[in-house]
Amino acid sequence: MFKILFSSLCTFLPTKAFAAQNSGFWSWFEGMNALTVVFASLCVFAIAYRFYGIFVADKVLRLQANRTTPAVKFADGHDYVKTNKYVLFGHHFAAIAAAGPLVGPVLAAQFGFMPGALWILIGCVLGGAVHDMVVVFASVRHKGESLATIAEREINPFIGTVAGFAVLFILILTLAGLSLACVSAMHNAPWSLFIVAITMPIAVLMGLIMRYKENGVMLASILGIFLLALGIISGHDLMQENVLGWMFNWDKDTVSIAIPLYGFVASVLPVWLLLVPRDYLSTYLKIGTILMLTLGIVFVQPNIMMHMFTPFDNGGGPVINGPVLPFIFITIACGAISGFHAIIGTGTTPKMIGNEKEILFVGYGAMLTEGFVAIMALIAACTMMPGDYFAINAAPDAYQALLAAYPNFAVTDLPYYEEHIGIDLHGRTGGAVSLAVGMAHIFRNLPFMDHLVAYWYNFAVMFEAVFILTAVDAGTRVGRFFLQEMLGKIMPRFNNKDWKPGVIITSAVFTFLWGYLVYTGNISSIWPLFGLSNQLLAACALIVCTTMLLRLNRGKYALAAAIPGIFMVIVTFWAGYLQVFEQYLPQDQTLLAVLGIIVMVLMIIVLAGALRKWLELMHIKHCVKDEYGEEVKALVVE
Repeated sequence: MFKILFSSLCTFLPTKAFAAQNSGFWSWFEGMNALTVVFASLCVFAIAYRFYGIFVADKVLRLQANRTTPAVKFADGHDYVKTNKYVLFGHHFAAIAAAGPLVGPVLAAQFGFMPGALWILIGCVLGGAVHDMVVVFASVRHKGESLATIAEREINPFIGTVAGFAVLFILILTLAGLSLACVSAMHNAPWSLFIVAITMPIAVLMGLIMRYKENGVMLASILGIFLLALGIISGHDLMQENVLGWMFNWDKDTVSIAIPLYGFVASVLPVWLLLVPRDYLSTYLKIGTILMLTLGIVFVQPNIMMHMFTPFDNGGGPVINGPVLPFIFITIACGAISGFHAIIGTGTTPKMIGNEKEILFVGYGAMLTEGFVAIMALIAACTMMPGDYFAINAAPDAYQALLAAYPNFAVTDLPYYEEHIGIDLHGRTGGAVSLAVGMAHIFRNLPFMDHLVAYWYNFAVMFEAVFILTAVDAGTRVGRFFLQEMLGKIMPRFNNKDWKPGVIITSAVFTFLWGYLVYTGNISSIWPLFGLSNQLLAACALIVCTTMLLRLNRGKYALAAAIPGIFMVIVTFWAGYLQVFEQYLPQDQTLLAVLGIIVMVLMIIVLAGALRKWLELMHIKHCVKDEYGEEVKALVVE
């Protein structure tokens, strides 16, 4: 079914370098050159930004440069800070680009290369980038407040309260899932941990320069990049010689405590001192690594060795226990569309937008960049031999069962990597290790790089950890905002963002909630529930923002948000039903089943309230003018 659904959309040019696993039409796409995919993806994203992004900005949102943004109107030097759009792009991209665009596409490779590639391109352009843009816009028009507050004002207070609990619940699961992926990558990896640690003092130095030196962004950028490069090079040597290895060789428990502590500190300190400059600095590392990977593909020109479609389209796979439809939509997650982005887009980012027109560059542009990251992660995984991929990502018993059914999925190059890296790579599930091996596989084929396999593998692990932590710090700060808003309804003093005890108390409570799950949980129990709740939140955000667009008299243009929102509602509830009733309950995973049902029930309440509001707004025939002279169907407190 999936093959028929997307066959007319495939435009990639193949190279017949790999023996066809699939018959008929799809056999022509087996073994396509990865460079073809990179070029096609860049063309799709560039055209999307130039045409569809500008269409959404001008026709759907009608961004206005003359409207005063919250960063200017409520400037406090702490949370509301007008920020250079390039620095803000770096912060926003770093905050939204966590484990999802790296791990999700790698896990989805179980279904073959084509399902993941098509969903990333289509979902990112028409869904994820639009989602990110409209939620930033909605928050900017509502004083930089949270999605729950927007729902309260645009729909009704009850729906706002339900949305608040849903978002808080989902955010706790999200940060726990992301942090557990980070724990898996950094424990007993001294060099990776050392690099992640030194980004913090470097970021503080950059923050001070950008804060107190006029036009200091360039100086801070150059100094930060130099110090980061110095740390990467010297850190590798120091860890190899065991000079500092003993200091950074932390076990899982230690890393599980350190990450929440970092999240607490980043949440309490002024946004300009640590969070923004660290995210800005890590963006150079993230984008730089992706560019390196792109150049590696240009020079090496590897072929896509994973089949276009594997035998697991209808379920029964060793990596993901579910059919390609609908599980491809919740597995890819942040690489195409993500509800976690709504939390960032209604948290830190709208409080730093200096001009409404910058929402296109920051919101739509950052999501397209993340989509390209997802494509590169998918390529890195799919240039490995299929047997190597499944040997890493499947549990040992599951892989042996797979091998018995499909002998052609035997390992090929994995013993070579195990010998040179020095660790057993079999059964390292979760996607992070296979991505690191895939990146090392590409880099080792560059001239004079073959002997640096271990170096590239550890570099890739560090790269993944930096990706994740920049979402953890921003997510913790946004969670603190949510908790302050909710407690403020009972004790109004918590609404005062300058009240230090309130900031510390809410930061500590929220950090403890997700930190406890990190310390006591495991990735296999948290991540599936994160995927479900994350995509439900994306659907919720699009539906709430569609309500606002209808109120702003956007008419048929509101469909730009409504269509992807309704689509995500359908496919995510479909996946949720299958998870709860065909996986969790049959396996006696009662807690996971209950949590999944709670998330879905909360979202049903929000969606029902929003649809009722849609009907009410569509029956309003006469418009009124807001303070800027724009005709709207109703006025709300912004």
